[in-house]
Amino acid sequence: MADKKNDASSGRRYRLLANPTSDNDMIGIFDSGVGGMTVAKAVEQALPDHRLIYFGDLARTPYGSKSPETITDYARQDTEFLLAKGARLIIIACNTAASIASEQLRREFDVPIFEVITPAVDKAIATSSSGRIGVIGTRATVNSGVYEEKIRAQASEAKVFSQPCPLLVPLVEEGWLDKRETKMILRRYLAPLKRHQVDTLVLGCTHYPLLKELIQPRIGKRTKVIDSSREVADCLKNYLATHPELDSQLRHGGSNRYYVSDLTEAAGSIARRIFGRPMELHKVTI
Repeated sequence: MADKKNDASSGRRYRLLANPTSDNDMIGIFDSGVGGMTVAKAVEQALPDHRLIYFGDLARTPYGSKSPETITDYARQDTEFLLAKGARLIIIACNTAASIASEQLRREFDVPIFEVITPAVDKAIATSSSGRIGVIGTRATVNSGVYEEKIRAQASEAKVFSQPCPLLVPLVEEGWLDKRETKMILRRYLAPLKRHQVDTLVLGCTHYPLLKELIQPRIGKRTKVIDSSREVADCLKNYLATHPELDSQLRHGGSNRYYVSDLTEAAGSIARRIFGRPMELHKVTI
């Protein structure tokens, strides 16, 4: 494998030239922590014969409280790590990084890059009957306005109500999935969206599906909850079906690899909970 790297200021792209017969050709997925494993699980289910490599940046989570410049830098480093490990395409499983850095990454890296926002938007528009759509996410994702922009680009009459939920990612990363405090915080965050009578709620962070069983009864059973993890997995499956030349270059069979920049007991417990099996997480420094 040969690589050629140039920084963004040069106006050139980071290009990875891989041997098509390499046994390292995998689907790369990154997130700010363990939440993106919900995407990895969805990809495993949608494409069970494909190999994937995952990186969770637990040492620097959460991304949602960082500046746009820092988020972009972290996303660039995460992408470089996955490409160096053999990824041939990238899924940005972090809504914060997707909202801030996805276009920059597409300019810098000469590989297909998917993100979790667009598939979730498409599903929300198709699902909502009233056009009243709620979005919950990190402060950075909500402040970016990316969901409102994308939804209104397709459905100009839609009304989008966004709610930042800065405490949810730390609660998930700590494994506080069934705590009374988590339920109280969720009720507080969701109350404005209930008042706005949204009929569709987008989980604008891949950590949030881990709280879906708590979110659904608090937003109301009539509100459809959109899980971006499943939507991006289906998007990738459809893309590969229409791009057989790329699909043929991806590794089929073998084991998947899961890397983290910090390894905690809570992270291991959440990983086991997501996948329903023992998980081997490898700690790395990037």
